[in-house]
Amino acid sequence: MIATTLKKIAIYGRLFGDQHTKDVQLLFDELEKRKIKVIVFHSFYDFLSERIKMSENVGQFITNAEMHNNAECLFSLGGDGTMLDSVTLIENSRIPILGINTGRLGFLSTIKMEDIKEALVMIDEGKYFFEDRMLLELITKPNLFGNKNFGLNEVVVQKKNTSSMISIHAYINGEFLNTYWADGLIISTPTGSTGYSLSCGGPIITPGSENFVITPVAPHNLTSRPFVISSNDTIKLKVEGRENDFLVSMDSRMETFDSSLEIEIKKCGFSIRLLNLNNQTFLSTLSNKMHWGRDHRN
Repeated sequence: MIATTLKKIAIYGRLFGDQHTKDVQLLFDELEKRKIKVIVFHSFYDFLSERIKMSENVGQFITNAEMHNNAECLFSLGGDGTMLDSVTLIENSRIPILGINTGRLGFLSTIKMEDIKEALVMIDEGKYFFEDRMLLELITKPNLFGNKNFGLNEVVVQKKNTSSMISIHAYINGEFLNTYWADGLIISTPTGSTGYSLSCGGPIITPGSENFVITPVAPHNLTSRPFVISSNDTIKLKVEGRENDFLVSMDSRMETFDSSLEIEIKKCGFSIRLLNLNNQTFLSTLSNKMHWGRDHRN
């Protein structure tokens, strides 16, 4: 567990609009005031250096190892897509991620830019908790994603250069499940259940659930419905279609494969940790983002 008052943090982010410059400056000013050692991902550092004033004590990191050895927590500055990128930096280091939202919906990046100062005060006071999130692992020969073959949200197989649907043969623990005639198929974690899977009619799963959700994308057969299975199960997929090239994506990364490739998906051997403030539980975030419990009839 990290100390109540952070001493060393890393910052990763993407480009942001001018409307966020003032708040980002405030973040760095507050970190400097607290004498917290800060290192920033090198390309993001270059972007920031043209927009805000950073102390000469702010360093940079390029490799994952540099970040692992010099940070107690990673601040992800962006939307949920930035958080997904952050997972590949964290790997199995167990360094927690704090999501600061410059995007729109933000199920993972829950801290608003205008609440940065309040969030740092709550961290100083120990008003936070850690939450483990399950990852899934993609196994192929050859390995399409190298040593980054893990993801927080989902694996998606889908058609590439055709308007025709594809055939996806799905097996669970070696037993045939179904052939999905569809535009694609989503294998989602509980975290990913509020993402692409949800937009395709999949259920919302609480983060602590040990489940995968199999959700077809625009299925031809209306009897092909989202299906919840145990995360202890292993899923195998074989894909066919009029074209021989298909796409597989893992969170925000994408690769092309052909029909000779067999895809295996299972629970990853390690998880990642989120740092959440005490007033930002999954249920409260869900209610706020989905506008549940509000009367919209007037």
